[in-house]
Amino acid sequence: MRNGSDYLASLKDSRRIYVDGAPVEDVAHHPAFAPIANTIAGLLDLAADPASELTRTDPDTGATVNRLFTTPRSREDLTAFREAATTWARHTHGWVGRSPDHVGAFFAAFAAHPEAFHDGARDFAANVTAYQKRIVAEDLYLSYAIIPPQVSRATTAHAWDGELIQVGVAEERADGIVVRGAQMLATGGAVADEIFVSCIKPLSPEDSDFALSFAVPVGAEGLKLYCRRPYAPAASSPYDYPLTTRFDETDALLVFDDVFIPWERVFVYRDVAGLRRQFFDTGAHVLGNWQAQIRFAVKLQFLAGLARKVAAVNGVDTFPGVVEKLGELASLASLVESAVLAGEYTAAPDGQGLWRPGARAVYGAMGLQAELYPRVLAILRDLVGGGVLQVPSSVADMTNPQERADIDRYVHSPNAPAEERVKLFKLAWDAVGSEFAGRHHQYELFYAGAPFVVKGYAFRNYGFEGPLAEVDAFLSSYDLETASA
Repeated sequence: MRNGSDYLASLKDSRRIYVDGAPVEDVAHHPAFAPIANTIAGLLDLAADPASELTRTDPDTGATVNRLFTTPRSREDLTAFREAATTWARHTHGWVGRSPDHVGAFFAAFAAHPEAFHDGARDFAANVTAYQKRIVAEDLYLSYAIIPPQVSRATTAHAWDGELIQVGVAEERADGIVVRGAQMLATGGAVADEIFVSCIKPLSPEDSDFALSFAVPVGAEGLKLYCRRPYAPAASSPYDYPLTTRFDETDALLVFDDVFIPWERVFVYRDVAGLRRQFFDTGAHVLGNWQAQIRFAVKLQFLAGLARKVAAVNGVDTFPGVVEKLGELASLASLVESAVLAGEYTAAPDGQGLWRPGARAVYGAMGLQAELYPRVLAILRDLVGGGVLQVPSSVADMTNPQERADIDRYVHSPNAPAEERVKLFKLAWDAVGSEFAGRHHQYELFYAGAPFVVKGYAFRNYGFEGPLAEVDAFLSSYDLETASA
């Protein structure tokens, strides 16, 4: 298995990453990307450690591999997947939303359903299974870009002014296709090995040029990544910004300037229906989003612990009003934890032997994610109050002898000296108020799309047939005659 050093060395390639109007020469050592690259390297080191129990024997090759990249074929496999995903999530405390196990889970499900990649005219089934074997064998870290640029939300790509704004087919060749255009939003793309490019937004029959799925190396010729403002370089120190300096995933717009994609890397081609099949018929969407809810549960647990610590340091953790807020926070976190476990409890194998988590539980939690997270932040904000503003500007104030005496005297708590109190409230600010925190707020709000999209998943997977039948049966148990008798 690949370790962290192997991964960091692999980032030295021809990838073109742009920040502040200039290309990044060395991603692994650039201040914007080194922190998250080192965090991903830590995940790979953890997976490669036999003591972590993240490995399994590949039934096809006999090799020791990362179980998070393999297809769960039994209830025991699914439980082991949850435990492994939880281990990785705890390593980042849930703050890395697109860790390698996320897209890895999608491909594990894709490979279990190769028939979904055969549209009658072209058969890409072998491509999918071969590529998933590569992910397993090479420990590949994939990001994905599956949303069109926000040129217009009223129309789809075929109606936009300009040729191939959304990534689409510019040329078909005997050995592959040439693609041109853009796609978003490749979280972690700058430090990934490869990127899965597709479209989860529903397209019309006129959009066949854009109905694609393929995998592309980040260093492919003609591919450019334009990153949003990285937050890590502006963070003064890990003491001041403990989350920003470790977990800032960079989101990027992908621009394809006539990028060649060999046929063996193509999974869906000019097939609008095929885009939906790959995500939903294969079980990829529910498995990948179960992983995401495992990560989200860990993040909420971390925030609950942070809130409890703040209350204790402030000496208010026994006040009835504070206990009520902490109880609400515990309830919110428990809802997501329970949904994760319910998804596992109600899991069942599909026709191809993939064990799918129960969709009702998974999408039920997802449907409330955009409401749960802001409420959790609101409770934490309430508990920290002005404490996150009454902190020194940077670690330099803490190390300046002339200032330190005042800080020690005026910025402390009965059970926490100034250094520990400031450290705690700096962490709280990085969770609720920094640019990093703002990005995470937005990320969790729109993690799975607009609210009507996410709640639509919950609606379609709840199983209203049973409750409706129960209501109908009850209604049929009485009528006007029985009421007047």
